[in-house]
Amino acid sequence: MTNTPDTALARTAAELDEFLSRRSLRESSGPADSLRVTLRPLTPDDQDEYVELVRASKDLLHPWMSLPSTPEEFQAYLERFDHLTSQGLAVALRDGGAMAGTIYINSIIRGRFQCASVAYAAFAPTAGQGYMSEGLSLAVRYAFEQLRLHRLEANIQPGNHASLKLVERQGFRKEGYSPAMLFIDGEWRDHERWALTTNTPDKAHPSLPAR
Repeated sequence: MTNTPDTALARTAAELDEFLSRRSLRESSGPADSLRVTLRPLTPDDQDEYVELVRASKDLLHPWMSLPSTPEEFQAYLERFDHLTSQGLAVALRDGGAMAGTIYINSIIRGRFQCASVAYAAFAPTAGQGYMSEGLSLAVRYAFEQLRLHRLEANIQPGNHASLKLVERQGFRKEGYSPAMLFIDGEWRDHERWALTTNTPDKAHPSLPAR
């Protein structure tokens, strides 16, 4: 099957639906009405809300992350999410559906690595209320249980204390420091490397070699 943007989006939506509908998820997360957020794929229909939120969150995001702030940039941005190597997810409030933030599962590598990098951004109107903590917790479980990855990495600038606390609460461990790692807002910026792994050989992805 050709992996067009529409089919990639449909595949991500189907994976998320399957993950979120599991009985084990509902039981371990408490009653359904206690879950304040859900995950869904970013779609072209999110353009206006997304661009407005990015513009409203300029001071919150700078200099930690550069996100599309025009309709043209947003539509081009969506093209990177091919489902197989990268997925863009919206953290949406269950009450009303507004976006509290976004989570990106990037650089998905299969074979012996079974690894991806995770990035995320909160939006100013709902920041500081714990929505991104709930959303990232869901995304980590989605990556390990549905996508059957073994390892997630998060690269975070040392001064981004809120983001560092967020991954630490999720169980990520600090593995090192990478000078001038990513080009953000016109500069090559240093990052701390954090990672989380799981070991469930009975649920390994079929691309993992037998030995």
